[in-house]
Amino acid sequence: MARRPFVPPRFVVTTAWRIHRRIARRGPGRGLWFPGEKNTWGALKITTTGRRSAEPREAILGYLVDGEDLHTLAMNGWGEGRPAWWINLGADPRARVMLKDGSTFDAVAHRAEGADYERLWGAWCDQEPGLAALADARKTPDRCGGVAPVRCERMNAVR
Repeated sequence: MARRPFVPPRFVVTTAWRIHRRIARRGPGRGLWFPGEKNTWGALKITTTGRRSAEPREAILGYLVDGEDLHTLAMNGWGEGRPAWWINLGADPRARVMLKDGSTFDAVAHRAEGADYERLWGAWCDQEPGLAALADARKTPDRCGGVAPVRCERMNAVR
């Protein structure tokens, strides 16, 4: 029988998120990195609009580059349920993205579908060999926004 992949306790994950957000708030690009610097994927800061509060909400996300676009995974730190940033994007798909160099751009995010989904999911699985096992261990169904590739398209590239 295959062993269940290790996932840190929830308090460890949420504490790491709080620390990472504090580091990122210290200045443009702080706590972020480009793909290939620390991991095979990069870290960006996304600012969404709270669906109930209409206040800006920030999250630090791993990402990969796909041409002019970026893509990330709609996951909740391997916890069950959908991440708040993804639910916020469901109400308003517009977001602001910041990269390590401090550059920012407006983006429209949407869930990848069909062949695009398969290609992007494959790119993540190539980078993180245990990813599929971790995704399979979750009870949150993928179609409801569990672990799913999310494409962030630059506003000027959206038709």
